[in-house]
Amino acid sequence: MTKSVFAAITGRPNAGKSSLTNFLVGEKVAIVSEKPQTTRTKINGILTKGETQYVFIDTPGMHKAQNRLSEEMVKSIRNSMEDVDVVVFMVDATKKISKIEEELLKDYKNRQLDVILLINKVDLISDKSRLLQIIDELSKKYAFTEVIPISIKKQINTELILPAIDKFAKESPHFFPDDLPTDQPEKIWLAEIVREKILRTMHEEIPHGVAVEIETIEETKTNKGEDIVDIGIVIICEKASHKGMLIGKQGAMLKKIGSVAREDLEDYFGTKVNMTLWVKVNENWRNNEAFILEMGLGAND
Repeated sequence: MTKSVFAAITGRPNAGKSSLTNFLVGEKVAIVSEKPQTTRTKINGILTKGETQYVFIDTPGMHKAQNRLSEEMVKSIRNSMEDVDVVVFMVDATKKISKIEEELLKDYKNRQLDVILLINKVDLISDKSRLLQIIDELSKKYAFTEVIPISIKKQINTELILPAIDKFAKESPHFFPDDLPTDQPEKIWLAEIVREKILRTMHEEIPHGVAVEIETIEETKTNKGEDIVDIGIVIICEKASHKGMLIGKQGAMLKKIGSVAREDLEDYFGTKVNMTLWVKVNENWRNNEAFILEMGLGAND
């Protein structure tokens, strides 16, 4: 008898949602950085274990929309909770409960959803009475099906997460191939790898105004007959000044981004990768609905 369970992973920016998705799937399907709002669209991470297929919907961090792109991100969070079997609500143990998190809890209550509470980063709390305060405070706001204090980084109590989600599995066919770790199109996933490296390499606000598009992928051979993949990549930014910073002095920054991205891409393809990177300016693209949809960043994509 095959079963499936759809679990939406929600919470504030930087709570650890993408790290959790990658951990549960057992491989990297969502990009991770220390910057908030790293995830822009919902990502389905897929794990098939025995007869059960788990679909983890990694969502952008809940935040106040500031442009057309962030409106789509917030819409994506709302959409991700439609027809799921259970919601995983992640909070950061080192931070106070925010208004955004309280709004999420109200939304869960209105929808009468089953919610598992994960309190992440408990390894960073020296005073364990603080953890009890968090549990007490949140339990007064919502009747969670389970409360699990965890640390994804230190793998504290992480073995308890899958069994908690498994309780909501239902008899059904598997909706994805059993060996598929994510339903993201290849070009979108490869673009996200490059964007992750930009987020990790650069600072301040510039990375949030960056989009990445894979223009070409061609499997070919070197002069020596070795396999190689040629990839053409366009980095889109909002201002000419940002373009200069992305390229860097004598192209140093662009070379650095390309170098760190190449490692992940070569792991993915299992062969050498030759990357050609361009930087283009598309002013105020985060408020350009047509461009957002074209890049696959709409809430319904």
